[in-house]
Amino acid sequence: MQNNVFNKRKEEINEFNSLLEELNLRKKDGNDSPKEVPEDLMCKCPSCGKNLFKEDYINAFKVCPSCGYNARLYAKERLNMIMDEGYTELFYDIKERHLDFPGYQDKLNKAQADTQIDESIITVDGKIDGIRALVGVMDSHFIMGSMGSVCGEKIASLCELGIKEHLPVIMFTCSGGARMQEGIISLFQMAKTSQAVAKLCEHELYIAVLTDPTTGGVSASFASLADITLAEPKTLIGFAGKRVIEKTIKEVLPKEFQTSEFLLEKGYIDNIVERKDMKSTLSKLLRLHNYR
Repeated sequence: MQNNVFNKRKEEINEFNSLLEELNLRKKDGNDSPKEVPEDLMCKCPSCGKNLFKEDYINAFKVCPSCGYNARLYAKERLNMIMDEGYTELFYDIKERHLDFPGYQDKLNKAQADTQIDESIITVDGKIDGIRALVGVMDSHFIMGSMGSVCGEKIASLCELGIKEHLPVIMFTCSGGARMQEGIISLFQMAKTSQAVAKLCEHELYIAVLTDPTTGGVSASFASLADITLAEPKTLIGFAGKRVIEKTIKEVLPKEFQTSEFLLEKGYIDNIVERKDMKSTLSKLLRLHNYR
């Protein structure tokens, strides 16, 4: 039933795109002037540029039905996608301790206003299909999800709470790496989070879900140390950039290099999960590991 509805919607979108292209051609010829599409009705896929019904796009968790592109979500959008109602935010009162880098406070203020969260990660205590879990979600809209001292402290605190409360920890990663404005302090977070995760894994289940992009110091620390590692389709995963690696080794790398599909084939991740299946997949994994 759901597939039929999805296919019908896809046909409607394709029909709309064809009509819009025809009207645009007429406009160029001077034969007709198409009406503007209301912004609250339609939107464009960031990848293929196809026109989509905005309501359908949002209901599909911002996955394009035409090309399958997974747009980057805000942290609170992702929490609403996977968590039951009534989750509680944790560790929101941790204060920043950083060097006086010029313009840094302005960047933090803007990122906080844009994302409505205090740092590049939000940590919560809630339920997934009725199963209690601790969840951390990084947000690429917050200074590219970079990891600073507060982010590292939140992750470490979440792991410690998981051990104390005998709860699983699920981390959604999305980052450009360590935060340059905090210098060496940000690099310390790689060791700090790695140690916290290692201790957690001795006691409780740790699941990492890699989302686009997961790179730099995050991919080289807690993102790569999970008991179970999942990823979204077509996610960029790596440490250094592809061009940097090619110049270093003086070889041309495969087109699909550093994608979740490539890394699944090489055994780096355990599975690729569609957004529509993410919540049910996580709840199944928690039940399999005897969490109720």
